[in-house]
Amino acid sequence: MDDRREERPLGQLLGDLSRQMTTLVRQEIELARTEMTSKAGAAGRDAALIGLGGAFAYAGLLGLMAAVILALSDAGVQPWLAAAIVAFVFGVIGAFLIVRGRAGLAASDLAPRRTVETIKDDAEFAKERLR
Repeated sequence: MDDRREERPLGQLLGDLSRQMTTLVRQEIELARTEMTSKAGAAGRDAALIGLGGAFAYAGLLGLMAAVILALSDAGVQPWLAAAIVAFVFGVIGAFLIVRGRAGLAASDLAPRRTVETIKDDAEFAKERLR
C-alpha cells in the first residue's frame, strides 16, 4: 500500500480550506433559511386559523348571546341580570379558548435545530482539518 501524501504548498491548502469553508457557510445559511421558512409558514397558518376561527366564532357568539339573553328575559330573569350571566359564561369560555390557542403556539419549536447541529458538526470538522 502506498503511504505517500500529496505535497502541496501551504498557501494552496489554506486557499482550498477557505473556499471549502465559504461553500459550507453558504450551504448552512441556505439550510437555516429553508428550515425557518418551513417552520414560520406552519406557525403562520396556525395563527391565521386561530384568527379566522375567532372572527367566525365572534359573529356566532353575538347572535347566540342575544338569543340566550332574550330567552332568560322571557323566563322571568331581569334583562340586565340575564345579560350579566351570559357575558360571564361566554367570557369564561373565551378565556379557555385563548389559553388553548396560546399553548398550541408556545409548543411550536421555531428554532432551526438541524442547522445548529450541522454547524456544530462543521466546526468540529474544520478543527480536525486544521490539525
